[in-house]
Amino acid sequence: MAIKYGRPLERKTKVVPIEAPPHLPLDLSHRPRRLRRTEWLRRMVRENELSATDLIWPIFVVDGKAKRTPVPSMPGVDRLSIEEAVREVERAAKLAIPCVAIFPYTDPGLRDEAGSEATNPDNLVCRAVRAIKGAVPEVGILCDVALDPFTSHGHDGLLRDGVILNDETVDVLAQQALVQADAGCDIIAPSDMMDGRVGAIRIALDDAGHQDVAIMAYAAKYASAFYGPFRDAVGSSKTLTGDKRTYQMDYGNSDEAIREVALDLDEGADMVMVKPGLPYLDIVRRVKSEFGVPTFAYQVSGEYAMIMAAVQNGWLDGERAMLESLIAFKRAGADGILTYFAPKAAEMLRG
Repeated sequence: MAIKYGRPLERKTKVVPIEAPPHLPLDLSHRPRRLRRTEWLRRMVRENELSATDLIWPIFVVDGKAKRTPVPSMPGVDRLSIEEAVREVERAAKLAIPCVAIFPYTDPGLRDEAGSEATNPDNLVCRAVRAIKGAVPEVGILCDVALDPFTSHGHDGLLRDGVILNDETVDVLAQQALVQADAGCDIIAPSDMMDGRVGAIRIALDDAGHQDVAIMAYAAKYASAFYGPFRDAVGSSKTLTGDKRTYQMDYGNSDEAIREVALDLDEGADMVMVKPGLPYLDIVRRVKSEFGVPTFAYQVSGEYAMIMAAVQNGWLDGERAMLESLIAFKRAGADGILTYFAPKAAEMLRG
């Protein structure tokens, strides 16, 4: 006979009710549950709060008119033509989201070995920045500085004989930062992990009169498996040759992250970022405790995709999982979070 989850045992066992013992109050001086008794009490003693002002909304832009193209590996996320992106930033303003991050899906015909489209002052990112700033000037714009959306090989830097060239790449990144700043970008965010790029970008910005443009350095960016859906969104997953472990950090290292952050701050970074997010909350805590500077975390595409996949399968309560994951960043010490959940979270928090 096949045994199914103990049912034969249940048929042989007689359940006998047990009489509850007399109530004996415990002699307790401290009862932590007192402060969890009601919703208003829980809110009153809550140590960390999440608000819309903690959120940065990453937005993918694509050439075309009136276009919204779903990213299959990121349910609920679309690539947006510029006018659609403007509408979403107008929505961000109404939701009190202070900043959006712009990432391009570059036409494959514009990609080349040198990533030359990155320094085109009329490229997709620059056109999007000008349109958004013209329509919604009160919302900040963060621009990613790296070559992977523009190179035919999918790497963040210049490639020669299979080797990423550090110093030559930094020269191009400084030019890329300048065209973005000229377009109206408020925060330059170098994500390439080349040595010395923050200092070179700071000098280039200052020399061009952009002293007020801030730098948020991707200071501790790990070589992670959680970036896959993002690479689909910007179109680099099919072009990437090899991997990025010679410039992105080894995920077994923690002390190295502190050294990287210290270098970026010395070179002029105003803010720093840890990426990915949830698997690296220990790094967020160490960075914030060590330096006390504005510290951000990126809840990356793979983290978003995992939660959404579980929600679609009915395995998680999506809204509760979303908010719990975001408050974890605040608890770890993050001052803000880049997250694809930004509009949904802001809507819930407003409600």
